[in-house]
Amino acid sequence: MRVLAAMSGGVDSAVAAARAVEAGHDVVGVHLALSRAGGTLRTGSRGCCTIEDAMDARRAADLLGIPFYVWDFSERFREDVIDDFVAEYRAGRTPNPCLRCNEKIKFAALLERAIELGFDAVCTGHYATLVDGADGLELHRASDAAKDQSYVLGVLNAEQLAHTYFPLGSTPSKALVRAEAAERGLSVAQKPDSHDICFIPDGDTRGWLAEKVGAEQGEILDRDGAVVGTHDGAHAFTVGQRRGLRLGVPAPDGKPRFVLEVRPVSNTVVVGPKEALAIAEIAGSRRSWAGAAPTQQEFACEVQIRAHADPVPARAHVSVEGVRVVPDRPLDGVAPGQSAVLYLGTRVLGQFTIDRTVSAVPVGA
Repeated sequence: MRVLAAMSGGVDSAVAAARAVEAGHDVVGVHLALSRAGGTLRTGSRGCCTIEDAMDARRAADLLGIPFYVWDFSERFREDVIDDFVAEYRAGRTPNPCLRCNEKIKFAALLERAIELGFDAVCTGHYATLVDGADGLELHRASDAAKDQSYVLGVLNAEQLAHTYFPLGSTPSKALVRAEAAERGLSVAQKPDSHDICFIPDGDTRGWLAEKVGAEQGEILDRDGAVVGTHDGAHAFTVGQRRGLRLGVPAPDGKPRFVLEVRPVSNTVVVGPKEALAIAEIAGSRRSWAGAAPTQQEFACEVQIRAHADPVPARAHVSVEGVRVVPDRPLDGVAPGQSAVLYLGTRVLGQFTIDRTVSAVPVGA
């Protein structure tokens, strides 16, 4: 195949590119410049797509003997990931920018350009596997459960999966990937993994959002509507948050309270007991299927609501309005804006963005 290897500058994408070369494919490396701030530097394991990352990717490509390019996707990234992130917080939702980047950048914008240039597939260092199933290509979890990234790939559709290549999916552990990188002489063998939000490298999401959204004081309410405190901006709160609430009125039972809901229109935050975070039902309309769509309107599955959350057995109900999922046991700390990824065993069925939740603990209970 003619393969375009997306090289982030990390160890995973470098080894993935090396394996593609070793498999005999015609490989070209590309690094995506996602920031207009040309002087952006890396801070330890925070951030990605920096000058250092681009240089590390180039060194890896040179060692592998493959052509290497840097493509400027900063405008598309700003529109589809950063602006979306801000808009979601303004609307009181909690987005996943990594999932949106996969959906809009790596497997949409990049893949579209790759196909236009005659490439057969885009190769990445994601930990996930592709399996030829009875109804076509299927997306499955990686062999290494600790590094599995199938959740953030749940947005990929059948056409995108057909042009995707994940060389690391069957690797038993990340330690083996680092050892292989060292054996190949790749300088990124011990480079720290990036974490947090790449476009907020200092990790201060609250401060960053305050600049973008603006801070306006509002009220913190309990579930009965009584005012129990004030805040400096609803955007700074997420469902499930316990710390930093600064409540002026203690709970009647003396127990800690948690954020249950963010209401951007009224600029209010609702808090309550931990038990009220239990969610009995979720639903959403922004859906996609990772391969063949389900043939039944109702089916058993497992649902996962965060990248590293445990999957929970559930029943999914699909209609023209969207997807509704009823888990066998309540989900914890679900926020609108999160993605719910549906699995059947190791297979990813698809995903939807959570719009609505139903608490397992009614008000007044």
